[in-house]
Amino acid sequence: MRRTQLYLEDDLWSALHARARREQTTISELVRRAAREHYLHGVEDRQAVMAAFAGSRAAQHDTQDSTECVREMRRGNRLARLEK
Repeated sequence: MRRTQLYLEDDLWSALHARARREQTTISELVRRAAREHYLHGVEDRQAVMAAFAGSRAAQHDTQDSTECVREMRRGNRLARLEK
């Protein structure tokens, strides 16, 4: 664990102080929890979505080269796209 210092507005400090007393914890613990929930869970959620997306094509067994796939999608409408 690393030590840090924060400057808090009076109203924020008062709210944290009151909550810490109610929950019988420290302001530091409340700040750690809030930072963990805001920053770490967001990363975990994004990683889960990326893992699900990366695995979404795993069941498909096409052996087509990605370059050829893009060329095939572009075939036929290249001139129409250039004229726009």
